[in-house]
Amino acid sequence: MKIVAGYARLVLVLVALTWLMLARASDAATPDASGHHAPSAPQSLAAQPLVANFLGAIASKDARRVADWVVASDDNDGLPFVIVDKVRAKVFVFDDRGRLLGVSFALLGAALGDDSVPGIGSRKLSMIRPEERTTPAGRFVAGLGHDLRQDVFWIDYNSSVSLHRVITGNPGDHRLKRLETTSALDKRITYGCINVPVKFFEEVMLPTFTGTTGIVYILPEIKTIQDVFAMVDRTIGRSVPSS
Repeated sequence: MKIVAGYARLVLVLVALTWLMLARASDAATPDASGHHAPSAPQSLAAQPLVANFLGAIASKDARRVADWVVASDDNDGLPFVIVDKVRAKVFVFDDRGRLLGVSFALLGAALGDDSVPGIGSRKLSMIRPEERTTPAGRFVAGLGHDLRQDVFWIDYNSSVSLHRVITGNPGDHRLKRLETTSALDKRITYGCINVPVKFFEEVMLPTFTGTTGIVYILPEIKTIQDVFAMVDRTIGRSVPSS
């Protein structure tokens, strides 16, 4: 009987040691840079695709689609980026990882269209016909700079397209009132530049792009998204948008 009891105790000890070793192994993870182990992330979280974080802001399907593609493919080259939705007349500014920093209504080119007229950047405003006052669609490397009057965020310098504080020089344009409405039709008034509220420019644009360039994605309103951006499935890898 004593022998049987001894074997029973031995079996219990072995079972306890085995359980302890398995428990420690399940808690172990791949060492980090300091050599310490950390719990592994749940598989469901690790498998989640990379997407832009709009922080609850209202955005169109196309704006979300392009922003998600930018983040998943790293098309922004690790830089902060801007999505301009011409159809909704909205500007979304993201940090380099795709987290929304600010959103605003914006004033856009008075004419529908996704291309700038060749050579328009060298012409006087008075020489630009109404049908030529477009905000071009596409991918642009942009940065802060100056025009003749103020600091601006240059999108396409050669075509004189920039994003800047709203201009109120002509009272008949009612630009401040246009920015306050929710109607996208009210926003078509400029020669092609993108006007945003002063507060948005100074509190979002300037802090985000001071000391760095950024990427601007202006969504089309005549062409398709695929015509303007050579987007691929996020599981394939990086794609360079067409010009």
